[in-house]
Amino acid sequence: MNDKDRLKGTTTVGLTCKDGIVLATEKRAAMGNLIAHKVAEKIFKIDDHIGTTIAGAVSDAQSLMKYIIAEVALYKMRNGERIGVESAATLTSNILHSSRFYPFFVQTLLGGVDEGGPKLYSLDPTGGMIEDKMIATGSGSPVAYGVLEDRYSEDMYVEECVDIAIRAIKSAMERDAFSGNGILVATITEEEGFKRLSDEEVEKKIKDVN
Repeated sequence: MNDKDRLKGTTTVGLTCKDGIVLATEKRAAMGNLIAHKVAEKIFKIDDHIGTTIAGAVSDAQSLMKYIIAEVALYKMRNGERIGVESAATLTSNILHSSRFYPFFVQTLLGGVDEGGPKLYSLDPTGGMIEDKMIATGSGSPVAYGVLEDRYSEDMYVEECVDIAIRAIKSAMERDAFSGNGILVATITEEEGFKRLSDEEVEKKIKDVN
């Protein structure tokens, strides 16, 4: 795979809150020491109640997201109900595991809200699937984890977790050369489903956490 097909550095964060899920990433796509793109899309809506973040090879990430979105839509059409978050994570794990000899070079966070409440999973390129409350991936994750370990608590609500996720991504951007060029944030709740914060909303919150 050519360097141009890869996202060489990324910071993504996923948080489980009392009332939902928060996903956050930065926007930079790097090729070695070159900033190839400043508007890389790293958060995807899978369904109204499920979202993902990606880190890794661009082409692999885009293909994997298309697979998941299509399979989740087929499940809803065939069964007349939305897929559970754990089932969606297991589906993604199976896709990754079945391709382990020609793997998708991606690390994925998948989170959402269903009848069992908020759930968040980390998936590696070979299909390993781990549920956790707080996850960071990518080259800036050590810095992000420092913020999360200090400030995050499982009894927080989405509004509070948005501020913490932004603070974690912002800290990573200040110390990790492969992370930068702005922050993307999405929330998932039972009431509002998947919701992407606007650039204006994110900028206001960045100022508030300074």
